[in-house]
Amino acid sequence: MRYLKIIFLASLVVSCTYQGDSDKNQDINSQGPYLDIPFIQEFHDGYIVDEEISGANDVRAIQADADNQIWIASRAGIYMKKPDSRHWEAMISGSDQGPAYDIETDDRGVVWIASWNGIYNNTSGEMEKMEGPEPPLARVVAAEEGVYALGPHGIWLYQNNAWHKQDYPTARSMRAVVSDGEGGLWIGSDVGLYHCTREKTSLFRDQDELISAYVRGLDFSEQGDLWVGGLGGIAIRNTGGKIDEKLPADGITNSWVNVVKRSPDGTMWVGTNYGITRFTPGKKEYSVRHSKRWLMADEVRDIAFDTEGNAWIATAGGVSAIRKRALTLQDKADFFYEKLIQRHVRDPWIVARFRLNVPGDTTTIEADDDDNDGEYTSMYLAMESFRYAVTSEPEARERAKKAFDFLHYLREVTEMDGFFARTIIPASWERSHDMNRSYTPRELAEELISNPRQKPVEKRWHLSKDKKWLWKGDTSSDELVGHLFGYYCYYNFVADEKEKERVAHHFSLIVDHLMRNDFNLVGVDGTHTKWGVWSLLLLNNDPEWAPERALNALEVLSFLKFAHHITGAEKYQTAYLKLINEEGYLENARMLHTTNPAFETYFDIYLALYVYAPLLKYEPDPDLLGEYQLHLDRWFEKNRLTCSPFVNFTYNWLAGGQDELDNSIFFLIDAPLDLVDWQIDNGRREDLQVVREPILEELQVDQLRPPSEYRTMRWDRNPYVALGGNPAQERDPVYWLLPYWMGRYLKLIQ
Repeated sequence: MRYLKIIFLASLVVSCTYQGDSDKNQDINSQGPYLDIPFIQEFHDGYIVDEEISGANDVRAIQADADNQIWIASRAGIYMKKPDSRHWEAMISGSDQGPAYDIETDDRGVVWIASWNGIYNNTSGEMEKMEGPEPPLARVVAAEEGVYALGPHGIWLYQNNAWHKQDYPTARSMRAVVSDGEGGLWIGSDVGLYHCTREKTSLFRDQDELISAYVRGLDFSEQGDLWVGGLGGIAIRNTGGKIDEKLPADGITNSWVNVVKRSPDGTMWVGTNYGITRFTPGKKEYSVRHSKRWLMADEVRDIAFDTEGNAWIATAGGVSAIRKRALTLQDKADFFYEKLIQRHVRDPWIVARFRLNVPGDTTTIEADDDDNDGEYTSMYLAMESFRYAVTSEPEARERAKKAFDFLHYLREVTEMDGFFARTIIPASWERSHDMNRSYTPRELAEELISNPRQKPVEKRWHLSKDKKWLWKGDTSSDELVGHLFGYYCYYNFVADEKEKERVAHHFSLIVDHLMRNDFNLVGVDGTHTKWGVWSLLLLNNDPEWAPERALNALEVLSFLKFAHHITGAEKYQTAYLKLINEEGYLENARMLHTTNPAFETYFDIYLALYVYAPLLKYEPDPDLLGEYQLHLDRWFEKNRLTCSPFVNFTYNWLAGGQDELDNSIFFLIDAPLDLVDWQIDNGRREDLQVVREPILEELQVDQLRPPSEYRTMRWDRNPYVALGGNPAQERDPVYWLLPYWMGRYLKLIQ
């Protein structure tokens, strides 16, 4: 992967759908293709200070010196880390080591530390404990006139090589301090905001002056306004008084504000008990960094910036660095593709998530199985197909064929004419996420009462003839629909004539199986699988299958249309027209957009996206084609609010145009490099409300936040969901790579 040396940072124009990130990244021309120029990619680098010493990771303050050494004040003492090291060195030893509270650097490069037993400085690597200020000391701040040390016993100024106590009548609680640049200090306390000068000391704590009297964070914006953070949010003041405020409704994630810091680019960083909110003064947009994806702990105590613009965050559970890297989308694609091949492919060529044996620890990655291995490998097949269509790289063709070979083998391994497995695992595996089990009569009764249309499956795994693999039966509709999308892309973009014949033969056997069995997938027990149902009898006559009637009708029409096109066999066209003209399947499909809210699941909504291509690309009848075009348009209007690039680019592929290009590019830029499925609880954020829409069955937040603020997930999961994530798994990056290569194929990314 190549690293760019020139960093380009501009503002991203985001449509109103995203309650966006004002820091992202570049202007997007909504009238033309996106030009792939460098943007800033952030990523998290976390540090444990010392696991053996109590309080070492309870970090209160942080500072970067002129050499980009990072200094911290923790409950256990003072530590420093060199730029290229992950080791934290205790800077005070013996009986002097103890709680420290604040760190500051002055314009001469001297590091100043406020601690339990006094004030320290470090000049040229030498630590010195100074006499003068009475300990303990809570705050230290550098000003033009000297260095101030503040604590419960008073305020001292270091000037002309001596400490001088200042006669400032303030509260003893010193929570934040900043120089006014004119010889005075602004001091935040538990009882209000003080402004101390040699002439007088003023106290501000009325509600028209502050949000609350409990003040914890202070800093000046580039415009010279003082941001005052504390309980309730941010009050913004100028010389005349309060002029504005930032409340949870404006983006503050938690009412307990602990720190306010201005970054080198002018962005105001607000650290709270639940993460960080970043504001660009004068703009309403904001961005949030919280959860283990971005922070060692959500309680943020202090923030500092090094000379490279990286943010260093003191948390209650260690130190976090939010670093920056200049990338293009092509660079990002290269990065993800390398991770994909190295970490997310298992024999014979299954592409999916992997397990982390220690949650969050990516060094403990291990192959794992998933019910939808077939579907997700199909999406990988589609990705490689689009990649080959753009690049003509032999590697893309070769790997696409490997993926198709696996899907082909899923049918062969069952030795059942046309029936294919969900997935396979080596026969030597002792663990799977869903092993065989047995049911007692009482358990069977419970299952039947709980869900009458489902059937308990006791023997999920079956040994292959060569005894090399265990294959999983009970294949679902989801799997076949995903396969269809992959087959379509492979057939049209990659396959030569020989491979097209393989696709046609393989898929025709599957569809023949369906037609022999009343359009059901029939497993080893001779009955339809739990979800593999497109039956005339069940969909149209069994009320328990009403929730699947519309989607499954659309799916089977697409199966038949694709089979007819690639084989030329009229039996598929005959069955297709019969389902439309005699069985009402087109009428069923029309109901997809008026589905009862109780029937809607996010996963099912997106299965429709997989089946539109054969219907729109292969249907010659203008009336039916118009019907499908209208159906797709209605689907897109309902689901464009997710800002999914896969949704948007698929629609643009099938319907033409460049709808939602800006949101698609924003997603591709903002999506994090970290693929761990960190648990994200946006329901705890005070800037968002928990609601029951757009999907009734899930608790969701009322705003679509950028992808860097919700869990790592594919397009078939709800980005509005309030709580989700499993840090014991690392997701594969196909969710990003597939839409990227689609955008390249459509020439919407250049």
